[in-house]
Amino acid sequence: MSDLSRVEDLLSAHPLIDGHNDLLWEIRARGLDVDTLDLDSRTPLHTDWPRAASGRLGGQFLSVYVPGTLAPADAVVAVLEQIDAAKRLIARYPDRLGLALTADDVERVFASGRIASLLGAEGGHAIASSLGVLRQLYALGVRYLTLTHNQNVGWADAATDVPDAGGLTEFGRAVVREMNRLGMLVDLSHVSDAVMRDALTVTSAPVIFSHSGARAVCSAPRNVPDDVLTKLSANGGVCMVVFARDFVSQECWDNAQAGIAAARAAGLDTKDLQATRAFRHDWEAAHPAPHATIAQVADHVEHVRDVAGVDHVGLGGDFDGVATLPDGLDDVSAYPRLFAELAGRGWSDADLVALAGGNVLRVLREAERVATAS
Repeated sequence: MSDLSRVEDLLSAHPLIDGHNDLLWEIRARGLDVDTLDLDSRTPLHTDWPRAASGRLGGQFLSVYVPGTLAPADAVVAVLEQIDAAKRLIARYPDRLGLALTADDVERVFASGRIASLLGAEGGHAIASSLGVLRQLYALGVRYLTLTHNQNVGWADAATDVPDAGGLTEFGRAVVREMNRLGMLVDLSHVSDAVMRDALTVTSAPVIFSHSGARAVCSAPRNVPDDVLTKLSANGGVCMVVFARDFVSQECWDNAQAGIAAARAAGLDTKDLQATRAFRHDWEAAHPAPHATIAQVADHVEHVRDVAGVDHVGLGGDFDGVATLPDGLDDVSAYPRLFAELAGRGWSDADLVALAGGNVLRVLREAERVATAS
């Protein structure tokens, strides 16, 4: 049996859970509509249901992301609209998708032959510095909150902004404690190193990085340094490795930084991804980036495994959230190719199952246990 056939069989029996899919915002940003877009056919997006089936996708965190540049009240309205869009999407495809609120739900939906769909909110701006809003997001089905996106919030610093709070403020610590009490996963992708370390000190439940790589492999500040990966192991959490080209390849990251410098020189806010998208497209056409590869993504996966342990690594592709991906990881049909690469490097079936979804399911169950005990 080939490595590809082996992993396809494995992923048919065990859920592959992606930590971060930006389908909902990409639909909105393109002016499309979840009520009319036909995801049962091939789309111009990274995601549709035939390709998800080919990729053996068994579960996903659908991001209810809204831009961090929105005013607080506008951000709350927008995230509520995205939660509504997620639920309408799930209801429209009852034979394809099932809403999951717990680890048991994920396994039940997967066993029914559908994609278990959880919700994740990307960026603390979505709660407008309100624990009440946080609680209501949980009540509406959101099961993780990424503490920041590209911009600082008043109570936590982002990896890609100028430090302000110096980590988590007292309110930021209260947010983490309340998330633990609720059973909502603390997501540390996008946050500064100081916030990573503070959150790991405060939390009483395992945390996740829903879509981050290993900084020792690519120096992007969005990736996780080794000392934090070591702390993550002690915490019991999971780093879900991102596929975004510029966070995978050092050469691509260096090229992207040159483009960001050019955008700043043109007077653009480089933290606003929507505002700089056209500029970046034109700049990269004139300054082509190197290609990233599946093998480089596998290098990140193996580095996280080597530092944190095989029980602390997962996958968070960031499909429909990035413009460029490694060769061969073009869309949601491609997961088996990455698993075949790892199988060829000697990964056992048990370790591949842990990577696919076993680890994040364990974290979700432990967060549920901590909440029950609170």
